[in-house]
Amino acid sequence: MALIDTIRVTPIKAPFAWVASAHAKVSAWNDARITRAALSQLTTRELDDIGLIPGDIDRISRS
Repeated sequence: MALIDTIRVTPIKAPFAWVASAHAKVSAWNDARITRAALSQLTTRELDDIGLIPGDIDRISRS
C-alpha cells in the first residue's frame, strides 16, 4: 500500500508582491517630488524661518 501525502503545504510568496514593492517605490518618488516642488516655491526668507537653506531642498526631499 502506498501512502500519498495530500496535506503538504508549501509556503508561497504572495504572487503580486512585486506590485506592492513597485507601488511603494513610486509612492516614495512621488512624495519626494511633491516635497521638492513645495520647498522650491518658498523664498530664502521663508526657508530661513523653518531652519533651511536652498541647498537643503534636495537632501530633505530624498529622506
